[in-house]
Amino acid sequence: MKSLTSTPKSDGFRMPGEFEPHAGTYIIWPQRPDNWRLGGKMAQHTFVEVAKAIARFEPVTVAVNYDQYANARHMLPENIRVVEISNNDSWMRDCGPTFVTNGSEIRGVDWEFNSWGGLVDGLYFPWDKDDSLAQKVCEIERVDSYRTKGFILEGGSIHVDGEGTLVTTEECLLSEGRNSHLTKEEIESTLKEYLNLEKIIWLKRGIYLDETNGHVDNIFSFVKPGEAILAWTEDKSDPQYEICQECLEILERESDAKGRKIKIHKLMLPKPVLITKEESEGVDAVEGTLPRQEGDRLAASYANFYIVNGAIIFPRLGDANDDNAAKTLKEAFPDREIIGIDAREILLGGGNIHCITQQIPAVKR
Repeated sequence: MKSLTSTPKSDGFRMPGEFEPHAGTYIIWPQRPDNWRLGGKMAQHTFVEVAKAIARFEPVTVAVNYDQYANARHMLPENIRVVEISNNDSWMRDCGPTFVTNGSEIRGVDWEFNSWGGLVDGLYFPWDKDDSLAQKVCEIERVDSYRTKGFILEGGSIHVDGEGTLVTTEECLLSEGRNSHLTKEEIESTLKEYLNLEKIIWLKRGIYLDETNGHVDNIFSFVKPGEAILAWTEDKSDPQYEICQECLEILERESDAKGRKIKIHKLMLPKPVLITKEESEGVDAVEGTLPRQEGDRLAASYANFYIVNGAIIFPRLGDANDDNAAKTLKEAFPDREIIGIDAREILLGGGNIHCITQQIPAVKR
């Protein structure tokens, strides 16, 4: 398959919204012992449940390292495809390709990946296998790709409405460890060329203490063009309160690429989720990797849900607000089934359900 030197915008391709029809979903198998407790054994069971839930609605492919291939194939149902792809860790949303489409064909955008900040504040080293993963997925899917050499981006740092609008955070895209050699205007220009955009809305910050430098997918998600979810808290003593208020003010002040005001559904956050002693002791301590320490607050949010054909897969976090989250999501997505998955093990690894998934858009054949 070809690595193209043009851009998606010049070729008439756009990034569709996640709520548009999918041809399938990719996930990477967890195993990294300095990120996942007990070598990923607990998280693997959760990933299986997420994969099974998605597979009810669309095809699922799980990418796995050689040494875990047999185990993953044994644990996953036969209707889920397992392929061997070398990887450093299991965040498909961030290191996998962003797919773009012209309605009859799809292509992949292969962003440069540096583990959420490289040598400045990245989360592990090396990350070379993850940086090569997007091209391999494009080869498996037999689609051409665009490589953004010199421009770093993770898929979880952006959300689009499919009609020319992108929402992101300054905390992430303007961080020193990503594209500090570029101005904000130059970053906007690159995003517009590679995703075919007309308007970028910049929130300032994401979820409090999010180790990804405030990925937008943990605090905001489009429901459809002109409508979105925003993580929310009414607890004025929580540092997250000010961030949520700030985000709402920005979104109420802005309009999208079509000139519409965005309708906001407030999705209440769980109470602060802290790492237990047992959980912290199950993670290997390795130099150069962010430690998991007892009492650390995790970036827990229900906004990190995943939209599939006909359903919403959302994280249940053992909190009283789990059921409220399901209710809010049903109100926002009345035509989709709402499925909750116990996602604490994914949260302990530093992300959530949206972070581990990447959709392939459906096209007209």
